[in-house]
Amino acid sequence: MEYKDYYKILGVDRKASRDEIKRAYRKLARKYHPDVTKEPDADQKFKEMGEAYEVLKDPEKRAAYDQLGAQWQAGQEFHPPPGWDAGFESSRGGFSTGDASAFSDFFESLFGRGFSGVSGGKTVFRSRGQDHFAKVMIDLDDAFHGATRPITLKMPELDTQGILHTKQRTLNVKIPKGIKQGQHIRLAGQGSPEMEGGTSGDLYLEVTFRPHSFYRVEGRDIYLDLPVAPWEAALGATVKIPTPQGKVDLKIPPGSASGRKLRLKGRGIPASTSGDLYAVIQLVTPPANSEQDKALYRKMERELQFNPRRSWGV
Repeated sequence: MEYKDYYKILGVDRKASRDEIKRAYRKLARKYHPDVTKEPDADQKFKEMGEAYEVLKDPEKRAAYDQLGAQWQAGQEFHPPPGWDAGFESSRGGFSTGDASAFSDFFESLFGRGFSGVSGGKTVFRSRGQDHFAKVMIDLDDAFHGATRPITLKMPELDTQGILHTKQRTLNVKIPKGIKQGQHIRLAGQGSPEMEGGTSGDLYLEVTFRPHSFYRVEGRDIYLDLPVAPWEAALGATVKIPTPQGKVDLKIPPGSASGRKLRLKGRGIPASTSGDLYAVIQLVTPPANSEQDKALYRKMERELQFNPRRSWGV
């Protein structure tokens, strides 16, 4: 697949500023616009210019092109970072409208097929910056009570001279009560600014929970592995267990087997219909460290006549 040198197409240096890129594009656009030129191959040149400008005018796409696109010159296959395509394809900003042939295979390999660009012979730009996508890790407790947490992101940014830099940004993010793992928090106007003077894009944060020492989460339900002694499982018992909302008494029915789920309705992540908490019984065998312990096990062996493999018939 052909590598495209976007800087060469626009006739600018690789360190060109935002304003230099804009001026170069506008000068070439006046020369090769299909409505005003009789130059041979004007349509193709105009399309290539639009593609090059779409990348170089946007800090995030330019950073991807500069860092990864050059691998194509050595004949290597391009492998974007995990989630890179998804971020661009889901974006609502940038070069737009519905002709899927407006971009080359090279462009689509870098940024996915979520872009198109020529309509009625005219190049169209949206007056809105690029959306950004990131993940934020929160504590399970935040989903129960809500919280405000600072997060730090590294994002590409153009300085006043139009030079691309990576800058750290710290934002205070409000975590709403009842949020689920995988949900997104939208921060309006915190994405990339629009070079043409329009509104900035948005920042979308995908929520994931930090691993917890007791609980695991599935949707709005919470699971707790509950260690149970053999006599508690066999005879039944009432034990105290932790929940994210405090300790509760849980009744273990007689004859409970390992793996049995005991449901506490409404003790999961809160919502209009809250999730549940499931205590999963895990049978724990006492150790036989002393002679007295061993003697007790031998007595159980003699008197209970229990064979857990009896159903096998071997």
